[in-house]
Amino acid sequence: MYATASALYIDEMGYAMSRLEIDSDHCEDGNAIHEESSSGQSKMPSTFLDNEIAQITKLKSNPHQQLVQVGTGRPQLPVSPVKMLAGRESNYSGRGRFSSADRCHLLSRYLPVNGPWPIDQMSSRAYVSQFSADGSLFIAGFQGSHIRIYNVDRGWKVQKNILAKNLRWTITDTCLSPDQRYLAYASMSPIVHIVNAGSAETESLANVTEIHDGLDFSSNDYGGYSFGIFCVKFSKDGRELVAGSSDNSIYVYDLEANKISLRILAHTSDVNTVCFADETSHLIYSGSDDSFCKVWDRRCLIAKAKPAGVLMGHLEGITFIDTRGDGRYFISNGKDQTIKLWDIRKMSSNVTCNPGYRSYEWDYRWMDYPPQAKDLTHPCDQSVATYRGHSVLRTLIRCYFSPAFSTGQKYIYTGSHNACVYIYDLVSGAQVATLKHHKSPVRDCSWHPFNTMLVSSSWDGDVVKWEFAGSGDRPASLSKRVWTRHFYDEYI
Repeated sequence: MYATASALYIDEMGYAMSRLEIDSDHCEDGNAIHEESSSGQSKMPSTFLDNEIAQITKLKSNPHQQLVQVGTGRPQLPVSPVKMLAGRESNYSGRGRFSSADRCHLLSRYLPVNGPWPIDQMSSRAYVSQFSADGSLFIAGFQGSHIRIYNVDRGWKVQKNILAKNLRWTITDTCLSPDQRYLAYASMSPIVHIVNAGSAETESLANVTEIHDGLDFSSNDYGGYSFGIFCVKFSKDGRELVAGSSDNSIYVYDLEANKISLRILAHTSDVNTVCFADETSHLIYSGSDDSFCKVWDRRCLIAKAKPAGVLMGHLEGITFIDTRGDGRYFISNGKDQTIKLWDIRKMSSNVTCNPGYRSYEWDYRWMDYPPQAKDLTHPCDQSVATYRGHSVLRTLIRCYFSPAFSTGQKYIYTGSHNACVYIYDLVSGAQVATLKHHKSPVRDCSWHPFNTMLVSSSWDGDVVKWEFAGSGDRPASLSKRVWTRHFYDEYI
């Protein structure tokens, strides 16, 4: 019964999407992401990314050749959802089901742009917000010391309300452990706290209802002093934390040994962002206010004590890095108002040139970006592609790849100082959607790993969700329809 109803829902969704496709040429809100030629035939935006990643992305998000030719006898993209469903039922591909690329082609064409629908509203600024890896939980951190964990599958009920301990200025970052049992949170302090995210206590007050373990990153071995942590991430195995700090350093904390295992004086200015490159945790990416992205290979740090490579191209400081997870590609958000895509195979062994462009005084915390700087380019730009349209001012705004499962990572998306969320096509560079609701900067946003849903959080205190839900109707209750990885694997 469940299988029949689930399969029927997918077919109904495909029908709804096909109906929307008829009217999508006149839509400006991002529902349709393909252009139309003068002859009336659909065509994809022109490609501006000439790189291996463009071909990889197309392979992950283009349907099977037999499905492409259904009803036409010749290749034609994009393929109608109805034609794809007909081809699946007729077993044109010989597999009897959609492949992951078929699924991505179908789902990635319809963006989470309808709404928004409110999740929460707080009296203080929202700084960070992220889905858990399986999409069942959502975490939001606010300047007023609150961190909230919402249960997505239970109507966004607040599962845990955490009051941060020893808060300095704001919650700068949060990270859920891979097993979703523990939450690490940081502020402008050298102490990173860990709280039990899965305990029965709904209200988590440090040393009152629960203990918030403090991990001290200011070890005396390194001449420790008061500094702040901007970014903290768990390793894939949950045994380590990597952090970027205001003392220009990268720290790795060994949770089993309960001590710092590595400290790298990595940059000449604040390290705003850091992350492990892939599941192995051998490579670390870092970005700094010195405008450089650096790649660190832990396997040879002891011998070299230098980065494996440096990537130049940003004209201003870097606010965030997101890895594609393959140990090769990542994106960075910069105060030069751009997102850049990087291939670490293009990195240099050291800094080879200085942009030398600055002929003005500018502070992104309170000044607009100078008009004369908008057309400047770095003389030694090593990036693969550059994306423009959003604004990066006042705060460390974050950017991400879209989910691999539902989109094949064919988009990148970011918050913006102008209170919007921007979605760009990775390959064409086109701005395919702009989500407008907030009244203050959107510092963070998160795309559900499996559902067509995106959540944005802003300095106005609002946390809201956006979905693709047919012809603009209100999304049905999550308890009635939850798209899960198991569901798609089983029925698509």
